[in-house]
Amino acid sequence: MKSVRSCIFILLLLSVSLFADAQLRLRHPEMYVGVHGGVMASTVNFSPTVPNMRSFTDAWIFGGNGGFVFRYSEQRCCAIQVELNYMQRGWREKADEAYSRTLHYIELPFLMHIYFGSQTWRGFVNVGPQIGYCLYDDSGKGTKQTEEVHQYMPIDNKFDWGIAGGVGAYCRTKKAGLYQLEVRFNYSFGTVFASKSTDYFRQSNPMCVSINLAWMWEIKNVKPKTIKQKYE
Repeated sequence: MKSVRSCIFILLLLSVSLFADAQLRLRHPEMYVGVHGGVMASTVNFSPTVPNMRSFTDAWIFGGNGGFVFRYSEQRCCAIQVELNYMQRGWREKADEAYSRTLHYIELPFLMHIYFGSQTWRGFVNVGPQIGYCLYDDSGKGTKQTEEVHQYMPIDNKFDWGIAGGVGAYCRTKKAGLYQLEVRFNYSFGTVFASKSTDYFRQSNPMCVSINLAWMWEIKNVKPKTIKQKYE
């Protein structure tokens, strides 16, 4: 299973580059930089299932995310987008007193940005691989709900890798920049806890859904000024 996930990750990374290179070129390349942020709901897909996480709706926790965005396009309808994000992931166990655990990640997605529409209003699809690293684990808050202690242990894998996909729309203005709304889903192929045959968990993959607003500015090429010579 891990080898299959690795192949999917690599193929997706190559597809982003090949698809972008195959499109018709723009007369003037587009380059944007900006910031984005929003709210997200996250959980962890455990196998075996943690007893008090059997209710799908009770297993999610809410957090925040935000970061920097860079987008570059020399092709029509396609661009490359790279981000540097901070994300709060985790899970919740619900009973009389809910137990929740939050993991704080730094994340680097490498996305293919496919857009359509007019010069002012555009819809888009983002898809591509991502890597991340857990900077801090709050070790959990609340009352531990079960006698099983496996999900309460320190995490084994701080490095994370997976895929991200989102849909949204944005408005481009001449002087006030670009305003964007996106809904995105992230799924990690990497596991939080060790998943060897001798370990308790076979799966412990984080996943999350986020709603983000972005404000971006276009970086335009600076053309050299022409110097007019006067002849006397």
